[in-house]
Amino acid sequence: MHYPLMTELIAEFIGTALLMVFGNGAVANVELKGTKGFKSGWITIAMGYGFGVMFPVLMFGSVSGAHINPAMTIAQVVVGMFPVSDMLPYIIAQLFGALAGQLIVVATYYPYYKATESADSIFATFSTTDAAQSRTNYFLNEFFGTLILVVGALSCLILPWGAKDPAAASIVVGFIVWGLVTSMGGPTGPGLNPARDLMPRLLHQILPFPNKGSSRWKEAWIPVVAPIAGAIVGAEIFHYFIV
Repeated sequence: MHYPLMTELIAEFIGTALLMVFGNGAVANVELKGTKGFKSGWITIAMGYGFGVMFPVLMFGSVSGAHINPAMTIAQVVVGMFPVSDMLPYIIAQLFGALAGQLIVVATYYPYYKATESADSIFATFSTTDAAQSRTNYFLNEFFGTLILVVGALSCLILPWGAKDPAAASIVVGFIVWGLVTSMGGPTGPGLNPARDLMPRLLHQILPFPNKGSSRWKEAWIPVVAPIAGAIVGAEIFHYFIV
């Protein structure tokens, strides 16, 4: 069934917002002082992001494709799997969805933001950075992580078994994200999604939290450019070598 573009855009907006609520919400639960999940660990965060992708794909995969990621949209346009005319509206919906989702995280965790002294912990609930303070490592992790995500997601959702059973395919995509955050997430966060990093970083800059520290704009291009590059390569691999 083909839906009107506006319906698809609403699905992308809500789906990306849910990604932020589940993903960055899990980070806030682990990192912010005084929450009931404080210091509960990396598995909590990995689960949050895994479910944050799984549920929107289950909910909206048949409506908009549930890209919920500008890198995925751009990559599919590059290989001819998605109309270029819909690219900019999708990206705008995803950006504003990420903004809305992050605002929900901030609203629900606001007392804990005020109680947290660590600037790094506060920043982690918004955006990514490299733990080794290496821009090269930052780029490589975001590039390869997104490449693997795109190859995996497209293989699950488009190959015959996934097209026949989209619910099962959506669940597997969630596990791919869960696994990626567990295995490759240590260095950067990870982002794997320009909207997931850029819009929260903007909010981090604007919102008047005590002890929030720098928004790290000098490195902000990396979690935008690297995921897009990785997604394009991943889509090319899928398009030319798998299907």
